[in-house]
Amino acid sequence: MVQGGRLGDLRLCLIEYTQDWLMEPLERRGNRQATWRMDPARAGLGGSVADIGTHAANLLEYVTDRPIEAVCADLTSFVAGRLLDDDAHLLLRLAGGAKGTLVCSQIACGEENRLSLRIYGSQAGLEWHQEEPNTLLFKPAGRPWERWRTGHGYMGAAARAATRLPPGHPEGYLEAFANIYRAFMQDVRRVASGQPPLRDYPGVHEGLRGLRFIAQAVASSRAGSLWQSL
Repeated sequence: MVQGGRLGDLRLCLIEYTQDWLMEPLERRGNRQATWRMDPARAGLGGSVADIGTHAANLLEYVTDRPIEAVCADLTSFVAGRLLDDDAHLLLRLAGGAKGTLVCSQIACGEENRLSLRIYGSQAGLEWHQEEPNTLLFKPAGRPWERWRTGHGYMGAAARAATRLPPGHPEGYLEAFANIYRAFMQDVRRVASGQPPLRDYPGVHEGLRGLRFIAQAVASSRAGSLWQSL
């Protein structure tokens, strides 16, 4: 929809990834998942901005097909004594002029794994929530919202290829990994037979962009929330 121009000119992107599992200092209570995530020697520069913020940034760039060009970040460690951030708020500038905000937090009380994306263009908007992955809201200007569901014939070719179950059957997290592995192996076979790869999965380039995103978000926050280029 975005790449086909259904939304018109992109203007605004809002993405949120919120959890509550690090509301308490679990890294000091023997929780192994928390211990390495909040240890700069093992996790690197970022806490929540690295752990879940990179997922949000990657999803935004994938759906919009526009790279984040600059970030203005405010990172916080709300839990006393925590060495890395557990909450982050970022302003974004995307290629082509669109603006955005990204919020990622692991101290948002009551949230489980709330990854949500909203994209607004000059003609329509889109809304999707990872906790309800089978539903996409399409919001055309001047008309009622449309509720799109996985597995139906009106979906595009890429969506049909990533759908494994009939309509009404829950899909999501585990199927997503299987789709990535399948897409990668299909490209291995294409290259082996002399065809160009399709590359519809994250690779080294996306990994490098994730590292730059973390570094520049941390740099922005340390500099008093000044803009930093990616």
